[in-house]
Amino acid sequence: MDKLRDENKVLRETLKSPSCPNCGFTTTTTSGKESITAATEEQRLRVENATLKTEVEKLRSIIGKSPHGTSPNTSSCSPPGNINYQENRSSFDFNTGIFGLEKSRVKDTVNIALNELIKMATHRGPLWVPSYETGREILNYDEYTKEFCNENYYHKMQPNKSIEASRDSAIIFVDLLWLVRSFMDANRWQELFPCLISNASTVDVICNGEGENGDGAIYLMFAEIQMLTPMVATREMYFFRHCKKVSTNQWAIVDVSIDVDNIDASSQKCRKRPSGCIIEDKSNGHCKVTWMEHIECQKIPIHSLYRPIVNTGLAFGARHWICTLQQQCERLVFHVATNVPVKDSSGVDTLAGRKSILTLSQRMSWSFCRAIGGSRRILWKKIVSKTGDDIRVSLRNNLNEQGEPLGTILSAVSSVWLPLSHHALFDFLRDENRRNEWDIMSNGSTVQSTVNLAKGQDRGNAVTVMDMKAEVQSVWVLQDSCTNAYESMVVYAPVDIKGMQSVMTGCDSSKIPVLPSGFAIISDGIESRPFVITSTRHDEKSTDGGSLLTVAFQILISNSTSAELSMDSVDSVNALISCTLQNIKRSLHCED
Repeated sequence: MDKLRDENKVLRETLKSPSCPNCGFTTTTTSGKESITAATEEQRLRVENATLKTEVEKLRSIIGKSPHGTSPNTSSCSPPGNINYQENRSSFDFNTGIFGLEKSRVKDTVNIALNELIKMATHRGPLWVPSYETGREILNYDEYTKEFCNENYYHKMQPNKSIEASRDSAIIFVDLLWLVRSFMDANRWQELFPCLISNASTVDVICNGEGENGDGAIYLMFAEIQMLTPMVATREMYFFRHCKKVSTNQWAIVDVSIDVDNIDASSQKCRKRPSGCIIEDKSNGHCKVTWMEHIECQKIPIHSLYRPIVNTGLAFGARHWICTLQQQCERLVFHVATNVPVKDSSGVDTLAGRKSILTLSQRMSWSFCRAIGGSRRILWKKIVSKTGDDIRVSLRNNLNEQGEPLGTILSAVSSVWLPLSHHALFDFLRDENRRNEWDIMSNGSTVQSTVNLAKGQDRGNAVTVMDMKAEVQSVWVLQDSCTNAYESMVVYAPVDIKGMQSVMTGCDSSKIPVLPSGFAIISDGIESRPFVITSTRHDEKSTDGGSLLTVAFQILISNSTSAELSMDSVDSVNALISCTLQNIKRSLHCED
């Protein structure tokens, strides 16, 4: 505890430097090695401080879980599924958890939240009304307050707070009970939504539920929700998650926050009103998932690029979650499929080789998502590019992670608006035949696709291995392209040729190091703005606006884990991002 107080004191002194009002990133004008060293030291302090906080919470939980005169390991409590918990009883077995909440109060709250979720997911007008401008459903707040606001305290509107409410539904190819178990497992839940969840954990188990599927289970969970850009701060929140079988073929997953005095104040800036999903079995391996997002957030300044999509609720809304779930479940189906047509699996002779490549590409994309968000765990420093666009850079040390190169890694990210439709920009960036137009590393090389694996019904969901043949040597690049109605990604990394050849035969890919770079693309949230270039896709709507493009590079600047960031490295990555953005704008005729 003393060390934690000391670390907090140092951090408070460090954070007295000016920061950007939009996102809290450092904006000091100090130049040179001193400012970079200070940023690196602050990052080290943040990581060590976070570790100490975790240790303190573990001690608190152990104390709370052990009645006087007994050992903390005298009994066990573990929820269903493959979840790794400490082998001891839940702190709620003694009526009061590690955050001082009574078990009866939690159960009452989640039961009320479940009833509200079911009504919110199934009722139509006048509770939900269509928007004349967008066609999306809008919550009629007057009707909502009449229906629900006398039932519980969490409906009380707090000062300086905004409300976001949305719902959406889709038919998804997934097993109902598998999906329920995945939602109740923090690790599997995070894997289902890699672009949305930067961190998730189960803090405590209030109730295990009944049967192997945990009917009635209640967990206290923590989540850090992100956008794929450091220009928007993440949303941290604690909430109770409850799963319940509501009928023969229906299950509900409901989340709801409860105000807790001794939780980190930053995590109280966002609270979940009753949110979640209703999962209905439609037979033949399909489920209908109805998603409800109802969030209360503290009003904070938002970068002007992202203000429309955040303020309209699209950034973290139900459509984002349901589109991501649909895409990830489809990926899982293609991953285990044994009857993939030859045209969807070119360049690989065996199913083992196909699975090994898909596993490697999946790990690469997850790594990319973790590296480019606005998490507080990543210290981003703001610099200005040669084109005038903001660039965020950060430094991290890989000490022993086998999945990426060991040493000091520099990450650089920039986000810009382009007058292009979401899908038109995605189709351009994933096309190996046009890669020379933007990729300065492939300049002069002949790019040829040697492997092409489908991982979804949309032609844009694919994994490719490209051979960049230059006069001196060839370079192989693994590329994972993902798209849905909400967002798209093109993620790539150079790979060792011999290592990749072994993966193509079906060998284990877990030790193949990849350091991904790439692009994340979303619509800008302004549907009335005309775009310059349209896509040939039939589902593209003419009312779409422009796109928000995030470009990210990760570079191994030293094999040493103690290297410091030099101005030469900053200048190099500045030039790399600036040239890439200029090439994209030039090729698509949207230069300033």
